[in-house]
Amino acid sequence: MNQSQNNVVLEVKNLKMYFPVTKGLLRKKVAEVKAVDGISFEVKKGETLGLVGESGCGKTTVGRCSQRLYKPTDGQIILNGEDITYMEEDKIRPLRRKMALIFQDPYSSLNPRMNAGSIVGEPLVIHRLTKTKKEYNERVKELFMMVGLNPGMADRFPHEFSGGQRQRLSIARALAGDPSLIILDEPISALDVSIQAQILTLLQELQCKNPELTYMFISHDLLTVQYISTRVVVMYLGRIMEVANSRELYDNTLHPYSKALLSAVPIPDPHIEETRERIILKGEVPSPLNPPSGCPFHPRCPIATEECSQIVPPLRDVGGSHQVACIKV
Repeated sequence: MNQSQNNVVLEVKNLKMYFPVTKGLLRKKVAEVKAVDGISFEVKKGETLGLVGESGCGKTTVGRCSQRLYKPTDGQIILNGEDITYMEEDKIRPLRRKMALIFQDPYSSLNPRMNAGSIVGEPLVIHRLTKTKKEYNERVKELFMMVGLNPGMADRFPHEFSGGQRQRLSIARALAGDPSLIILDEPISALDVSIQAQILTLLQELQCKNPELTYMFISHDLLTVQYISTRVVVMYLGRIMEVANSRELYDNTLHPYSKALLSAVPIPDPHIEETRERIILKGEVPSPLNPPSGCPFHPRCPIATEECSQIVPPLRDVGGSHQVACIKV
């Protein structure tokens, strides 16, 4: 394995996730929802990969397939050089601590019957990471302090914490297994704006202290993704439209869909905000049950031609690690 492969924590190759649509008493399959339709990307050690797009584009499905909560229809998922795509549950369970998942809603992702200390320490028990009660208590205390919580709060239950504190508990629980990858699925969208900034700052601080800590940050909010991500993957209707380094994507946006998403992001400078071009997309996102032919974005694309409805554009490199799926760019 070469050095560049050593630096790849997660590699996704031609991932497809189709959900069957059934009908009748015999649950006969009549169609399928193409939630993810043949995407490939990699997450490198120590980076934050932003996965962005409108609701329903397949972002969350990618995250859950990556953690093997869903068994993919096709493709490969390689974690730390090991193919886990169709690995049996008893073999994949020990690997789960290496790919933690933080959910969108801190209110429903914590067990209300467990106190905070037990929630944070649960991975230590499941994966047998501590040998004595004293070692367990010391590790739980350390995890509380890492996320900015008072260890004296360990006996409290989730309902006694604020939303931001609950998400800190979720982060502490994720860190307990010493993961090589943390998948964050809309981790701040349920929080107040002031608390969102605190959580983003915490995530960055944790990465500064542990440069090998790697995030896949899933969000519909490009402003947040720009702030925290090293690289950004833009998705639309189960496919990748554009991949670029964070700065490159915002300075040199190529795909019409990415441009439309960015034009909706508010800019603090009122003069720039007044004069910049605003791209309003026509129509609604098509159903993944019946996606359009050719480029999935062509029915809403301002520069689409007849050719776009016939050709599925490949994701091609345009230089500088910038990739785009558009025949008109």
